[in-house]
Amino acid sequence: MTDHPILTVDRLNVGFASRQGVMDVLHGVSFELHRGRTTCIVGESGSGKSVTARTILNMVPRPGIINGGRILFDPEGTGRPTVLTDLDPRGREIRAIRGGRIGMIFQEPMSSLSPVHTIGNQIVEAVRLHRDCSKAEAREIARDMLEQVEIPQPEKALDKYAFEYSGGMRQRAMIAMALSCHPDVLIADEPTTALDVTTQAEILDLMRKLQDELHMAIMFITHDMGVVAEIADQVVVMEKGHVVEQGGVEQIFTAPRHRYTRKLLGAVKRLEEPATEKRRPAKAAGPVLKVQDLALHFEKREGFLQRVTDTVRAVDGVSFTLHEGEALGIVGESGSGKTTVGRCIARVYDPQGGVMDYRGQDLMAAEGARLRESRREVRMIFQDPFASLNPRMTVKQLIAEPLIVNGLASGQALEDRVAKLLTDVGLDPGMMERYPHAFSGGQRQRIVVARAIALDPKVVIADEPTSALDVSIRTQVLDLLLKLQADLGLSFIFISHDMAVIRYFCDRVAVMFRGRIVEIGETEQIITDPQHPYTRALLSSVPIADPTLRGTRTRHRYHPETA
Repeated sequence: MTDHPILTVDRLNVGFASRQGVMDVLHGVSFELHRGRTTCIVGESGSGKSVTARTILNMVPRPGIINGGRILFDPEGTGRPTVLTDLDPRGREIRAIRGGRIGMIFQEPMSSLSPVHTIGNQIVEAVRLHRDCSKAEAREIARDMLEQVEIPQPEKALDKYAFEYSGGMRQRAMIAMALSCHPDVLIADEPTTALDVTTQAEILDLMRKLQDELHMAIMFITHDMGVVAEIADQVVVMEKGHVVEQGGVEQIFTAPRHRYTRKLLGAVKRLEEPATEKRRPAKAAGPVLKVQDLALHFEKREGFLQRVTDTVRAVDGVSFTLHEGEALGIVGESGSGKTTVGRCIARVYDPQGGVMDYRGQDLMAAEGARLRESRREVRMIFQDPFASLNPRMTVKQLIAEPLIVNGLASGQALEDRVAKLLTDVGLDPGMMERYPHAFSGGQRQRIVVARAIALDPKVVIADEPTSALDVSIRTQVLDLLLKLQADLGLSFIFISHDMAVIRYFCDRVAVMFRGRIVEIGETEQIITDPQHPYTRALLSSVPIADPTLRGTRTRHRYHPETA
């Protein structure tokens, strides 16, 4: 390891042109990257993390412009660096560096990978752009990289498309592509945000291993302080386009100097314990929902005759009871069946077996008017607030739609109801004529919550409602849901892969693995004394926001074939 920086960001300013002139989004940003070290860039959405990453690659999104500062790249340590900000964004020189000397893992692999080309072809293309080799040699390199990132059966995986990969495998494929040319610098933009904790732990282990082998510098963008504590050597804290603090990981965690850093760490500490303001359901609270032996299978059909070649047991005999005023968490890896259970209860999917008893009514048999009535009382908050809001409708139209469809309000009464709902979720009623794109991620999630409670439901199914939010916004949304639960007497089914969120919000938790519930019980009991080996594996993968504990825990891996 050398103290000579491989990449230096020096007083960088980036602005976006508008009718009012150029509005700066980065203000004098400065930091360094060194070989063999990981520098984590942290901050809320809109702080400038991703714009900084794209500017390093000279990929400032239009109408953005670099209007000050320099980015210096000196991989050989000669003292005669290449000034990346002086290069033509479409020129040959920057294209040789972009993807070759500096690799990037983007935040959402599904939108970064081509849906019409195989994974193998995409990696081969990247290799041949930057390395002098034949197509056969490039394919062999691609196969080796897929094997290195531990994708099973790499020879077959090369010929699959992105949609045939799970979320974790897509992220591994992105890492394989980024590392296929052995870059000097790897920029990872929130590469684990949408992954479950076990997959996240595997990805972090993999990146550490490859960093040791290739001796590269890593710039890791995240808002998860647990991940920062786990992998960072240096930390750069950003707020509203400014670097407000930077230093060694232990100094940042143990003696933060800036109020914003203290606020971020304070929000993390709040999520380490159950919410103090949480009102427990009454001991005598009766069941509001009973689910017994719920089953939903998906068939894979192939060929001209569409023969069934495989059956996926997405939900396989799930049973639980939800009481009035209770929050029941459902946790597990991606593909464990969590979301599918929620969608079955909301009747987005029609289960093929089992019983769903809602206040004495069989939700399985509900049709027509009875189904519409049950959907008024059992509502769902979806994972992605932007995808679940129509971009062509105003906030007023979005929240009013369920009220209009159910004939509950019109005219001035409708507008008053929308205004009250916005006030209830902490938004200004004066915003109701705006469109979703004019709101932040946290504000959009509040709009989704307002729409979900518009019909005065009894049960709310919240599907990963905070997974894409910054830690400070996350606690705000959770506190809002706790307030609504207390005020309206709501019962929650809370689906998440974040154990800290589950601990903060839920009374009980059910752990799912491959369509089945393997353990269910009081949240504190499950977290402090898990009985099932899969639950122990899940909890051992959760990163702890304390760098002094790095490397002190033993990771448990669950192998069902030997359990």
